[in-house]
Amino acid sequence: MESHNDDDVSRWCHTTPHPKHCMYSLFHGRAHLPRNKSEFRMVSLEAALDQAHITRGCATNLEKLCLGKRKKEVWRDCYKLVNNTIILLNQTLTGLKNNKISDFDAQTWLSAALTNLQTCFSGSREVNLTSFVSPIKTSNLTEMISNNLAINQVFLNQTQKSDKMEDFPIWVTKKDRKLMQSASIYKRANVTVSQAKGSFFKTIQSALDYAASINRGEGRFIIYIKRGVYRENIDIGNDMKNIMFLGDGLRYTIITGDRSMTGGFTTYSTATVGVDGTGFMARGITFRNTAGPGKGQAVALRSASDLSVFYACSFEGYQDTIFTLSQRQFYKLCYIYGTVDIIFGNAAVVFQNCMILARRPLNGQANMITAQGRGDPFQNTGISIHNSRVMAAPDLQPVVGSVRTYLGRPWQEYSRTVFMKTFIDTHVNPQGWSPWGNTDFAFSTLYFGEYANFGPGAATRDRVKWPGYHIIDSPSEASQFTVERLISGRGWLRATEVPFIAGL
Repeated sequence: MESHNDDDVSRWCHTTPHPKHCMYSLFHGRAHLPRNKSEFRMVSLEAALDQAHITRGCATNLEKLCLGKRKKEVWRDCYKLVNNTIILLNQTLTGLKNNKISDFDAQTWLSAALTNLQTCFSGSREVNLTSFVSPIKTSNLTEMISNNLAINQVFLNQTQKSDKMEDFPIWVTKKDRKLMQSASIYKRANVTVSQAKGSFFKTIQSALDYAASINRGEGRFIIYIKRGVYRENIDIGNDMKNIMFLGDGLRYTIITGDRSMTGGFTTYSTATVGVDGTGFMARGITFRNTAGPGKGQAVALRSASDLSVFYACSFEGYQDTIFTLSQRQFYKLCYIYGTVDIIFGNAAVVFQNCMILARRPLNGQANMITAQGRGDPFQNTGISIHNSRVMAAPDLQPVVGSVRTYLGRPWQEYSRTVFMKTFIDTHVNPQGWSPWGNTDFAFSTLYFGEYANFGPGAATRDRVKWPGYHIIDSPSEASQFTVERLISGRGWLRATEVPFIAGL
């Protein structure tokens, strides 16, 4: 075991983005300094977790200041997001201590912990309540998590090449292995939701409440949702793991809501369905937000569910259709409709064999297929559109010449998005990518890439000339954004037997 002195710790701290916070957390009130880099990582994580509890106290104190609807919405979001950050930090620390998780898992959860806080702050900005959440922001928790991302990245770099994927993660049972394709899955449903007369569960929420009330262990809980239009806003919390929504097909089983920014909600809380619990699955469901193009941000699905799968589903909205908030997600054979920032957030997410259809926006608006939210260079996040089709929806087709549509724009400083082996139609602007407003924000720090795309809108000769834009020629570079590399999906996706391509 390597020895240490104060100079060692100081040197380690100066490799982090915020060395002063690192030094304070290691020297303040600690009897023993870390003796090696492994202990350094643990002590830094412990300090971040301690600070997260203090931050939650700050968030709790804000409740009594919630005098209006918007303050209540912001407080509710932020309090939940800080709680979720505590859960993530705790499972990272416990998992590393017990050698139960990989360095990749740790980086995923730390990335999500930081994204939670950034989501709280961006929500407060949307409704001009930045000063309201300043006690949370000034707690320095974001800086401490950012430091932990940098520290853990060193371990991740050392192990990434030698790590073997486990065949099936802990949450997958043998019964799950053919779950998504088997016709017999309907017989295995734990409960059935139906709007027919005499049904015991007439709402999806009542079925979720039942699942929460029983001692079901860690096994999968399948909710079969029969055909019908369910007007509900659903929130599946961290304590609701391994939930599956099974529909009668995306044309027939529809969950719909109409919350919007204009209606007084934050983007986060507009979601028709919001999922935090690990291992969520959905098959044959439409997630819809009907607020319309004039109501601003209006999310159909918000997901922070790690190791989640959406198979043969549809997502319908206008601005901000899918909020891929955080963690590892996979979408297969899905239809996605929207206008501005159709797919946004800071998950590590792959869309494979999906149809992405840009709708007609408001006059003067441009369509953005993606707005990726990576805010820290060490977050292992990004949006990958693979083997898919980017098309104009029927309502856009008659006016396609008068509406600008782009592959994406940089929502945050280290925004990362790639399109690979995807058909791109004529409606996509030859420049391909849009700046954030009239600025050069993130041109040098973003990573936008295109690899082996085809179709009339795929030509790259007139694409933007930003330093962060890449015409990818190398398969090894493109492979960083595959199912296997971006979401470590070879093991955990195989467990569900959803058809997927692990590589290019």
